[in-house]
Amino acid sequence: MTEIHGRILTETGWVTGRVVVDGDRIADVIPGEIDADRIVLPGFIDLHCHGGGGADVMDGGNAVRTVAALHARHGTTAFLATTMTAPVGEIEGALVAIAAGMEEPRAGEAAILGVHLEGPFISPDRLGAQPPFAIRADLDLMRRFFDLAPILVVTWAPEADPDGALRAFLGERGIRVQIGHSNASYEVAAAALADGVDGVTHVFNGMSPLHHRHPGVTGAALAHAQRAEMIPDLVHVHPGALLVALRAIPDVYAVTDATAASGMPDGDYRLGRQPVRRCENSVRLADGSLAGSALTMDVALRNLVDIGLPLDEASRRTSTIAADYLGLADRGRIRHGATADLVILDTDLQLRDVYVAGTRIDRG
Repeated sequence: MTEIHGRILTETGWVTGRVVVDGDRIADVIPGEIDADRIVLPGFIDLHCHGGGGADVMDGGNAVRTVAALHARHGTTAFLATTMTAPVGEIEGALVAIAAGMEEPRAGEAAILGVHLEGPFISPDRLGAQPPFAIRADLDLMRRFFDLAPILVVTWAPEADPDGALRAFLGERGIRVQIGHSNASYEVAAAALADGVDGVTHVFNGMSPLHHRHPGVTGAALAHAQRAEMIPDLVHVHPGALLVALRAIPDVYAVTDATAASGMPDGDYRLGRQPVRRCENSVRLADGSLAGSALTMDVALRNLVDIGLPLDEASRRTSTIAADYLGLADRGRIRHGATADLVILDTDLQLRDVYVAGTRIDRG
């Protein structure tokens, strides 16, 4: 048994006391008068993460383990390994490596929940930092991808799937489909959201923008989406626009869109096939375009608090909403029987300890 003391954000609200951990589960939360100079939150859950610690998921091999270890040290206890648009063989190689990493979880690593397939079924007109290998929807190819790894989320552009066959195929299998890297009109995007598309990938980024006469995908997301990702690095999206999304979209949640540069010093890295450079808080292509982020989820939490969110809401948007989106009732919350994924912060919201499935992470 392990006991963790502090001010605890339980599923039903704040409690001062201790969390009792038995194995990989939370056995109890016991109120008590103790020194509450530590804050205990559910571990962070990141549904859009390409890399970290100098490694990129698309590298294959053990790269996903390096990513999982780096982000665990920053409080991410579970994540979706996120691929990129690339030649099909490279995507398949990445999927094989992700599946291998899932089969043999190791201490010190965040749990790999599955795959977020970001492309290749996106618009060539809204690639962002994605390499130019976007293709039209292909059901046979999607079946091949499914055979290689558990894909839980797919970023999809309506214009890459004009008859909706791929979207229907994914929906029948319970895969979450998100509009992203799309140049669709407001009308097309709104119709897709009304017809069961689950969410929006990194709202504001990689999509037709909001204009008062041409609202685009962004306008459709703000008007109609129940869920959407946002990248709260305060570089991808202005704080004011983050507040717009938080007000408009009920279940908007934080992701990192992290690259190999996350957790690393300024310098040159790769995002899939693309050479990128980290400089301070941003990661960019040679032409200056944003190319993923250097964000980690502990910083995302602090940024959300800095722009005005109460800590309990910031925690919900860095953990619980993502768990609920994937249907994971035993993650993203502190209660009896839940997976013992926990982060411990000081009163300045600096990370002090991380537990993944009840095991304390060595943060170096």
